[in-house]
Amino acid sequence: MLRRSLLLGASAFVASPAIAKTAAKPVVRVKTIALDPGHGGLDPGALGTVGTQEKGVVYKVARELQAQLQLGGRYKVMLTRGGDQFVPLRERVARAQEAKADLFLSIHADSHPDPYVRGASVYTLSEEASDREAAALAARENHADSMSRTAAEPDPVTRTLVAMTQRGTGNDSRRFADTIVNTFGKGGIRLLPHTHREAGFAVLTSPDIPACLVELGYLSNPQDEKLLTVYQHQMALARSLRGSVDAYFGAQGVTKKA
Repeated sequence: MLRRSLLLGASAFVASPAIAKTAAKPVVRVKTIALDPGHGGLDPGALGTVGTQEKGVVYKVARELQAQLQLGGRYKVMLTRGGDQFVPLRERVARAQEAKADLFLSIHADSHPDPYVRGASVYTLSEEASDREAAALAARENHADSMSRTAAEPDPVTRTLVAMTQRGTGNDSRRFADTIVNTFGKGGIRLLPHTHREAGFAVLTSPDIPACLVELGYLSNPQDEKLLTVYQHQMALARSLRGSVDAYFGAQGVTKKA
């Protein structure tokens, strides 16, 4: 009887590490990604040399990115606009906040007075613009809210939101921007010099969601415009951006919550 008890005790002792190992396996929450295709509806955004509209190009890239991110169950993905709709900038931020997004990516395609300027760029929020071009771009993008019946919020409110964001999520936003620059470079996407820039974009003012605005290229440049309308290039952009999201979150495996 004593021998049997000892054997049973030994058996129980051997089994316990496996049980402990199973119990210790972490369950990681699925991340929610907010994708914000710029412009829409009565606001076409930038216009290309042959009439390409920014709102259509960025929506196609956003939908492709959404599909790629949802593969494998790592992420839930919401779009701030569905189809060709005009959504005010503050409403885009509110929709991301309502979805409890972990990351916010606004997708655009710029224009420039110089038709030779081309390449992708990435922007994070700052009360002080990093350069004149960034300041001008932010002014153009923020002007989209003038098409809304809802008046734009006063500058003091914007400044307060910027300050909150810089304190709470600014470092994370900059880290996300760096991953976009790196994955675009590795993916062969042409980059604008000084790729990561800063300015006071209204759409990036959520105080609790790391956020970036990416300009995929310049529709005012014939080469960029042609590329941005080619499905294979749209796929390449989406793949690179998916790689950026993976890199930002450390590409760890994610187990869905029950």
